Amino acid sequence: MLADAVAAGSLPPVERRLPEQPAVVPMDWTWQQPGRHGGDLGTLMARTKDTRLIYVYGYARLVSLTPDLRIVPDILERVEASESRVYTLTLRRGHRWSDGQPFTTEDFRYWWEDMASNPKRFPGGPPPELLVGGEAPKVEILDEVTVRYSWSRPNPFFLPMLSGAKPVEIYAPAHYLRQFHPRYTDEETLKRRIEEARQKNWQQLHNRKDNLTEFDNPDLPTLQPWVPTTAPPAERFVFVRNPYFHRVDPAGRQLPYLDRVVMTVADAKIIPAKTGAGESDLQARYLRFDNYTFLTQGARRNGYRVTLWRTGIGAQMALFPNLNCNDPVWRALNRDVRYRRALSLAIDREELNEVVYYGLAIPSNNTLLDVSPLWRPEYRDRWATFDIRYANRLLDEIGLTKRDVNGVRLLPDGRPLEIVVETAGESTEETDALELIADGWRRIGARLYIRSSQLDVFRNRIFAGETCMSIARGVDDAIATADMSPAEMAPTDQAKYQWPKWGQHFQTMGKDGERPDLPEAVELLDAFRAWRMATDEAGRAAAWHRILSINADQVFTIGTVAGVPQPVVARDTLRNVPPEGLFNYDPGAHFGMYRPDTFWLEAKE
Repeated sequence: MLADAVAAGSLPPVERRLPEQPAVVPMDWTWQQPGRHGGDLGTLMARTKDTRLIYVYGYARLVSLTPDLRIVPDILERVEASESRVYTLTLRRGHRWSDGQPFTTEDFRYWWEDMASNPKRFPGGPPPELLVGGEAPKVEILDEVTVRYSWSRPNPFFLPMLSGAKPVEIYAPAHYLRQFHPRYTDEETLKRRIEEARQKNWQQLHNRKDNLTEFDNPDLPTLQPWVPTTAPPAERFVFVRNPYFHRVDPAGRQLPYLDRVVMTVADAKIIPAKTGAGESDLQARYLRFDNYTFLTQGARRNGYRVTLWRTGIGAQMALFPNLNCNDPVWRALNRDVRYRRALSLAIDREELNEVVYYGLAIPSNNTLLDVSPLWRPEYRDRWATFDIRYANRLLDEIGLTKRDVNGVRLLPDGRPLEIVVETAGESTEETDALELIADGWRRIGARLYIRSSQLDVFRNRIFAGETCMSIARGVDDAIATADMSPAEMAPTDQAKYQWPKWGQHFQTMGKDGERPDLPEAVELLDAFRAWRMATDEAGRAAAWHRILSINADQVFTIGTVAGVPQPVVARDTLRNVPPEGLFNYDPGAHFGMYRPDTFWLEAKE
C-alpha cells in the first residue's frame, strides 16, 4: 500500500519509519501465525460516536495487557517502578507520530504543563486518576526519551490506568497542538483560527482538536495502528494504516497487516441480520447470545465463522439492593444481611442457566471469574446455592413472619413484601431472568414486580434514592489481577447502584452524599486504602482478598450467572483471530488485547 509513496520519495522507507527498537509481537499463541499485508476489514457500528472504538481495538498503549493479563511495555521501551510510587518511563528512540514528526518527552511535557496544569484547558485540575490523596505527581523530563512520575505515597493505579481501554493519555502531539495554544501562537493568528472553527475561545478550540481517544479529528496525529481519514458526521468511516506504527512481527515486518479498517453505521437492531448476511468481516458488538443460532445458520452460505468467547463481567445480570434508598423501612431491610442472603438463596441459578443460556453460563455470585489469579470458589458460591428452606428461615429471623391472605410476607409497617426491581429495559434477557427469579421469591413470601425506564431516568432514580432495587450488569473488571484496582467493589463510586450515596461521599471527599455507616462498608473502604498504600503485589493481593471475602459474605449485590458466551463473527479468510477469547471492555479492550494489528486476510483462491 505504501510502496508507491516510498518510490516517489514522499514517504521514507520502512527502516527509517520504525523506532530504533520496535516492539516485536512474538506470535507465540497457538492461533497466531505471521501473515501478509493488504486488504480491508469491514465492521458495523450503530452510532457515529462508536467510531472511537477503533482506538479501543487498535490498543496501542504506553503499557498494554497481554492475553495472560500481564502488563508489558508497548509504546514505551521500558518502565522502571520503585515502591509503586516512582515510575521512570523510557520511550523508543526514533519513534514517530503518524505524520512523521518525532514522538519525544516534549509531548509529555506539553500535556502536563500546557494542558493538564492549565486551569483554562483543565478547569478541574489534572485528571483525578493521577492524584494520590489529592497530590499531583512530580513530573521530571530527564532527557528526550525519559520522563519520571513520582508521588510521596504509592500509586498502584498508574500502570493499570495507562493500559486501560480508554486510559488517560499523558502525552499529546505538541508540534500539532501548539497552533491552538496562546503560549505558542500570536493573538491575531489564534483569533482567526478560533473564528474559522466557530469556537468561543482558544480552550474550546484546543479541546476540539486534542482528544486522542475520540478519533474524531483526522488532522490529529496518532500512535495507533490505523489513522482516521473521515470527519464526522458520516455513514462510513475509513481508517488507514499508520506508516510509522511501532510494532513489527517476528520477521521484522511492520504492522499492521491490514491496509484499512472500514466502519459502517447501521441501526443497532439490524446489525445481527446484516452480520448474518455476510456484511461484516469482524463483529461482536451489537451481537447477543440469543443471535447465535441465527448466525450459525448463515455461516457457511455467507463465508464466515461464529465462535463463542467468554465475557469478562462478574455477572451477566446482578440485583442491586439500594442501601441508600429513601424509604426508611426498605432501607433497613436492604441493610439487613439476612434479607440479602435470603433473596440470593431463593434464586435457582441452575434453572436460569439452563432456560436462558442453554447451560453454557456459570451460576455465580457477582464476583471475579476463574480466569483471575485472585479467584476462589467460595467467592463464587457463598450464599449462591438454591435453598428455599434456609431462605425462609432467615426471613423469619428478621421478624417478617406475618403474611397477607395471598401468603405474601408483611413489612414492619404492614405493607406487603412487594419488591419492585427497576431496569433500564435494554434487553428482554433481563425480563426473562426476572420472571424465573420471581418464581423462587414467591416461595419465600415475596412478590417481584418489574419497572422499566430509560437509562438516564433509571440512573437518576437510583442516585436520588427513589429506587429500592435494580438490575444491571455485574462487576466490570472480573478478570482482575492484584495490581488492578478493586475500587468498584468498595463504596467509591456513585455509579455503583448498591451504595450510590456512599460512593458520592467518597468521590466528592465528603462534600455530598452520605458517610458509610455500615461496619462492613467501612471495612471495604479500609481494605481499599490498604490496597492503595501497599508497596508490593503481595500486599495488594491481601487487600483484594479482604474485599472479595466481605462482598461474598455480605451479598451487597446478588449475582445470577457469569461467563455468558459472546458470539464473535469473523470472515473465513480472516486470520489470527483467537478461536476462544475473553470479550471484555476494560481490561481487555474487546479485541485489543489480541492485537488486531496482527489480524490478516488470506488471499482468495
